[in-house]
Amino acid sequence: MPVASDVDTQIALSIMERRRDFPGISAKLEAIREYPAPFNVNAAHMLGYLGPVTEEQMTEQGDTTAFDRLRRTDVVGRSGLEKYYDEQLRGEPGITTLAVDTAGHVTGTLEEKAPTAGDYIVSSVDSHLQSVVETQLVGAVQRARNQGYPGTSGAAVVVDVQNGHVLAMASYPTYDPSIWVGGVTKKQYKDLISSDSLSSNAYQGLYAPGSTYKVVSTAAAGKEGFNLYGSYRCPSNVKIGDQTFRNFESAAYGTISLQRAIEVSCNTVFYGIAAKMWQAAGGPDAGTDGADPIAVAAGQFGLGSPTGVDLPGEATGRVSSRTFKADNWAAMKDTWCTNAAGGYPETRKTDPKLADYYTALDKENCTDGYQWRAGDALNAAIGQGDTAVTPLQMAMVYAAVANGGTVYQPQVAKAIVSASGEVVEEFDPVVKSEVDIPRSTLKFLRKSLPGVTTDGSGETPFQGFPLKQIPVASKTGSAQVTNSEVSTSWFASYAPANKPRYAVVMMVTQGGTGSKTSGPSVRKIYEAIFGVRGTSVDPSRSVLVGGAPNDALPVIRADGTPVPPKGKSSGVAPTRTVSTGGGS
Repeated sequence: MPVASDVDTQIALSIMERRRDFPGISAKLEAIREYPAPFNVNAAHMLGYLGPVTEEQMTEQGDTTAFDRLRRTDVVGRSGLEKYYDEQLRGEPGITTLAVDTAGHVTGTLEEKAPTAGDYIVSSVDSHLQSVVETQLVGAVQRARNQGYPGTSGAAVVVDVQNGHVLAMASYPTYDPSIWVGGVTKKQYKDLISSDSLSSNAYQGLYAPGSTYKVVSTAAAGKEGFNLYGSYRCPSNVKIGDQTFRNFESAAYGTISLQRAIEVSCNTVFYGIAAKMWQAAGGPDAGTDGADPIAVAAGQFGLGSPTGVDLPGEATGRVSSRTFKADNWAAMKDTWCTNAAGGYPETRKTDPKLADYYTALDKENCTDGYQWRAGDALNAAIGQGDTAVTPLQMAMVYAAVANGGTVYQPQVAKAIVSASGEVVEEFDPVVKSEVDIPRSTLKFLRKSLPGVTTDGSGETPFQGFPLKQIPVASKTGSAQVTNSEVSTSWFASYAPANKPRYAVVMMVTQGGTGSKTSGPSVRKIYEAIFGVRGTSVDPSRSVLVGGAPNDALPVIRADGTPVPPKGKSSGVAPTRTVSTGGGS
């Protein structure tokens, strides 16, 4: 059991030299966790942190051998790559088995096992690009606040559409990972919890995607036989029953093409398509087995299920659908009925009208909350209602559109390399699925999305950008949450639109519109990737050395420290320094 750390060198040497004067006490070198932070990178949510082994982990080990067992003095991965690849990173301790007599004196050595250093995890994350993305995410949050919005949190993701590699991923708010070194105080931990800094909004946070979801609705429309090159009405609002559904990001445009509806983000065009799908499925008489084309398309793109990223604690998300509504009603019916009968007495004391609203809502949900109404279908078509996604999920959706329909499993680690420099394993790209929609529909989407940036809702943040040299396909989103909260700002994109390589998605909660808040930061990320200054493009100025992601693996020195390949930007990888005692 350690009784002191960071001990003065002279004191440690005295103890080591005078062992008989200090029976049962030893001094030794200890591995120290450091965060080099190249380019001032934080990456706390991806890298993760270490913590002491828990009693539960000790118990769960079962009958493992003495060499494989965790010890109470061990530290283990608590989050991020540190937790996901804990076994590979930790290595094995050196163990000496001694013979002792009845008096406790050592009489000999029975067995010795040399320590095995832990492996290196080599990530696909580029440290310079990661720094840019973190900076631009903070900039987007601040931009929201400068517009008078709360700008409470955010996330940004950059993925390689050709293989699913995560090149950068940031979450706001974040924290300094070095806070865990030496043990966190109660106050520090309380601050981390109260600020929601510990979880990653990028792959653990769930948000309504808003109009970025219209690529899914368009895919469903194409598969259901809607004329993608036909004309559609874009009024200012659509009335269904006693409900009025309005455009949010755009005004009335009269009769327009579906491509133009995507460019200007006309909600009412998609309301009309969703209403026709709902009626074709049987309208109010259709049960949970009724057709649900938009939900099916969402599943094709991987929404409603984990992406499978190699990070722990990923959120699943949910897709607004007939099935979800029926399942949710079964789970919530008793609560809704109880609340309806109670009438919200506490709320009624201060706000009778609000109590009446809640009561009426719960009465309706209690009796027929399982029904998939026209309003549900309309909301689902524009990424509202019950649909909730992570920014990483949306990045993979746009990556699939960009690459022609392949949904990759996103990967943060690309290889495992031993401390001696041998490649233990390289991770090949993992294809989750191929989107089952007509190729003509994907072609239509790839033709339409660049127009959002040149002539639509994404035009403003990209004015002056060299779009002829580097066309950018994009879709803005301003997802309404509740009447009391500002909309969530989204900007989803990929580039170059004519030869896709990168998908970039940014989101800011309570941030306003996608164009004004997230869009300018997404532009800055593309400028950094492609080496854009003003209207000129120079790949030599790209933050990606050589102008492309680094595919090479690092060289390992004789002392076990990695050397990034010459002329290449280095990936960010957690490496636990191995002590001479073998622990890591």
